[in-house]
Amino acid sequence: MRWLPHLDNCKAGAWRAVFAMGLACLCSIGAWGQGIESVVSPGDLIQGHLKWEGDCKQCHVKFDRKAQDGLCMDCHKEVGADVRARTGFHGKSKPQACRTCHTEHKGREARIATFDHKQFDHAVSNFALRGKHQKTECEKCHVAGKKFRKAPQECDACHKKDDVHKGSLGLKCESCHNEEKWKEAKFDHDKARFALVDKHVDVKCAECHKTKDYREAPRTCVGCHRKDDDQKGHKGLFGEKCESCHGAKLWKSSNFNHDSETKYALRGKHSSTKCVSCHIGKLYLAVKISQECNACHKKDDKHKESLGKNCAACHTEKNWKETAKFDHATSRFPLLGKHLKTECKECHKSVMYKEAPMECLSCHKKDDKHNATLGAKCAECHGEQNWKSTEGRFKHERTHFVLRNAHARTTVKCEACHKNLSSFRKTPLDCLSCHKKDDKHEGQEGKQCEKCHDDRNWKAPQFDHGLTRFPLLGKHGPLACNKCHQNWRYKDAKIACLACHAKDDKHKKTLGPDCGQCHNARIWSDWKYDHDRRTKFVLDGKHQGIACALCHTTPTEGRALVSSQCLSCHAKDDTHEGSFGRQCQQCHVTATFKTIKRKTGLPESSQNPSPAGDALGLPPSNPR
Repeated sequence: MRWLPHLDNCKAGAWRAVFAMGLACLCSIGAWGQGIESVVSPGDLIQGHLKWEGDCKQCHVKFDRKAQDGLCMDCHKEVGADVRARTGFHGKSKPQACRTCHTEHKGREARIATFDHKQFDHAVSNFALRGKHQKTECEKCHVAGKKFRKAPQECDACHKKDDVHKGSLGLKCESCHNEEKWKEAKFDHDKARFALVDKHVDVKCAECHKTKDYREAPRTCVGCHRKDDDQKGHKGLFGEKCESCHGAKLWKSSNFNHDSETKYALRGKHSSTKCVSCHIGKLYLAVKISQECNACHKKDDKHKESLGKNCAACHTEKNWKETAKFDHATSRFPLLGKHLKTECKECHKSVMYKEAPMECLSCHKKDDKHNATLGAKCAECHGEQNWKSTEGRFKHERTHFVLRNAHARTTVKCEACHKNLSSFRKTPLDCLSCHKKDDKHEGQEGKQCEKCHDDRNWKAPQFDHGLTRFPLLGKHGPLACNKCHQNWRYKDAKIACLACHAKDDKHKKTLGPDCGQCHNARIWSDWKYDHDRRTKFVLDGKHQGIACALCHTTPTEGRALVSSQCLSCHAKDDTHEGSFGRQCQQCHVTATFKTIKRKTGLPESSQNPSPAGDALGLPPSNPR
């Protein structure tokens, strides 16, 4: 019996192997997994879900039972939309899993969407049952073969045969009818286009609504009251807007207030005038009655519309012929000063008032002593109070010549510049016209005296010499004018240095007349000239430090020109007697004339870079 324990161990190992294989099969995916799920299925699906049989993942999510509801609503989209919007039976019902009511795997013929119709609470749906709807059989609204949600909710869908209005009032039957009794209609007429007020409230519907098409009922007064319009005597003459005068309380009394209900208040004699005097023909039509005075008083307008159509500006409703009151201040010509006392006929020669001239000369031509040379704007100088007084009226500042300082009116009289009353505008503006006797420059400085003189004091000139060809620099600044200007003809003064400094020229003109090339206006003895940069002849070797007069020996009135050829100064040193030409620099250097260049040549620094024959000249202007 020793093998029995061994046999037990073999059996235990076999069962463990079988269990491991089964567990592996259940956890695997693919075709083997599908087979296992089909084997463990609790039953067949209904006929509608047949195509998903064997594909459990269409309705089930492993290890997540709640996810099944989401998959249901992915297929049943209308139900899903109701749940999310909380409408319809599924949206308003208590939230619960789909499988609570719709249990699957009951076989092909199973009905998983059935419910007890008698116990169904219709209030949970989108259409609550009220009144007689509560006793109506379900089949009356829910047609067999169609989903319950497809049942119509509009009244007209079931009550079209009951609609005596033939659809003329639309499909919202509930606006008048209710679920208790269809024939007892209630309608709020205030919400209609014709609200019932006063005596209209007691009028029976049939009085206005002749047919079942209630919208055809007239809304105008004459639609029902034409016979009353004829009895009143209007006979349509006053149009169809009866409400303008009559009200719903009492037809026979007129309550029209012309002052408050129109833009034309009746005043004066207009209040007693009959309506037909102004309202000719049919009243209140598209053509409006003109409110202009001229529309009725054209025959009374003696001005022939020259003053426009606003007669009320002068006339009143009390009496047309009364003396018109007119505010002349509102016109283009306000009356001021003595014009206030002038009679109208003095300016207005006829009733065509706008023909009256507004120019001063039209009435004051005889008073114009300027003979029209100053134009027609007399008011710029003369006033309405006193024609002869121009005090404070004329502003010389508005002219091209402003009076100030010594020219002020308190100092200079008008007659000093204006010779007569007819020449005001021809008065010259240049200084010399009045100050020619004061011009000591004899006209040489032109007519713009204001460049030096001003209107404060003629004898104290102010002149900026920096704007001339000769700015005053250095010691020239404090010099008195007469040091250079020997007379009042200032332009005769010369600007060349030698004109004043001939005695200071120790070079005797050998360096030319332009002393500013070396000297400056700050101090004469401090001079500087860079011969290497400003000429073509570089001073090197023994040429450095020699006196200028050794080369510049000839006086000149222009530029100082000196020949740069060696023989010009070294002819006595030429032992070759000219047999080697004039270009001495080819062999000799400036360090010493006796030193001869080697064949290899000397460094450039020891050679004279100036070519033979170049002219040694000075620039024509002072670089400083």
